Amino acid sequence: MTQSNLALATDRVFEKQHTLFEPIRVGAFRLANRIAMAPLTRNRAGPGLVPGPLAVEYYAQRASAGLIIAEATQISAQAQGYAHTPGCYTDDQVRGWRKVTDAVHAKGGTIVVQLWHTGRMSHTSFQKDGQAPVAPSAIRANAKTFVSGEGFIDVSMPRALRLDEIPGIIADFRHAARCAIDAGFDGVELHGAHGYLLDAFLRDGTNHRTDAYGGSIENRARLLFDVTKACALAIGVDRLGVRISPVSTAGDSHDSDPQALFDHVVDGLSRFRLAYVHVVEGETGGARDSIAFDYAGLRRRFEGVWMANNGYTREMAMDEIASGRADLVSFGRAFIANPDLVARLRKDAPLNELIGKETLYGGGAHGYTDYLFLDH
Repeated sequence: MTQSNLALATDRVFEKQHTLFEPIRVGAFRLANRIAMAPLTRNRAGPGLVPGPLAVEYYAQRASAGLIIAEATQISAQAQGYAHTPGCYTDDQVRGWRKVTDAVHAKGGTIVVQLWHTGRMSHTSFQKDGQAPVAPSAIRANAKTFVSGEGFIDVSMPRALRLDEIPGIIADFRHAARCAIDAGFDGVELHGAHGYLLDAFLRDGTNHRTDAYGGSIENRARLLFDVTKACALAIGVDRLGVRISPVSTAGDSHDSDPQALFDHVVDGLSRFRLAYVHVVEGETGGARDSIAFDYAGLRRRFEGVWMANNGYTREMAMDEIASGRADLVSFGRAFIANPDLVARLRKDAPLNELIGKETLYGGGAHGYTDYLFLDH
């Protein structure tokens, strides 16, 4: 065995010695463990789409996570697609989020915010003057959104973004990323998943454009890369992550060749030297093997920190880290019901059950900040 091969083999042995509860360096962040809190839409923002006191308590309760990824947050007024989801583009929103980040940091936590533009997953009631939502192409999603007073209703027919409007979308992402840093977030995760605007541009099922942002895989990936570059320049690439969902059909997502598409996407993201890539495996909140896909091959294409997500149990997560198939594992609903999830996983203690689905997308403290800790 040559010296270089010996070093490589030694590195691989070392990688397999990692555990879920060990610290890790992720870009600019030094994380206490490899357990992340996945972003979760909670629909509890107050007037002006400003996070309120309950959000401060909610995130502070979960500060033991190695990394908190705060809920999907609008980059602009146009980007909203659901009732009572927060923004990160006005001074009031920045001040509201600063109270959240200060509380998390006071408990030793690290927190980034997931920034999104919901694109065609929206309704005219959220748009200025009742205008149509925007999308890569004028294709209505077979999906619903939540509108106050009406509940879950069909999303509206979108209009295709004009080519001259795309620089404004990129600028909105850049502005929101800067606002996030001003709000005290340690970094930003771009929401490139689940049928929202960046993901809709990626897929040939939702992108029928014939200009520089449509047609070939290279063109369809252009907006994601343009936004990534703009945000990296704005806040530093070591404070930036991207979330993708290669085969999830959430948000009416579909593509004729997801493997080729996301091989290209991950190759491109790897060149940025991001803090991390966050990958939803299978159907979000559903089957992990709904569509055949080579996640291991995808992971090998990325030179950086790899975060895995979707339906992980304690045993699955520990094996994923120990094997080197992932560097971080994110948990979603388990963190809703278990503010002390890290301690419960470490002790292999029972997990709280979700109180009820009706508390997931709105309401007050019940089902939000009143879940019990192990020592209660």
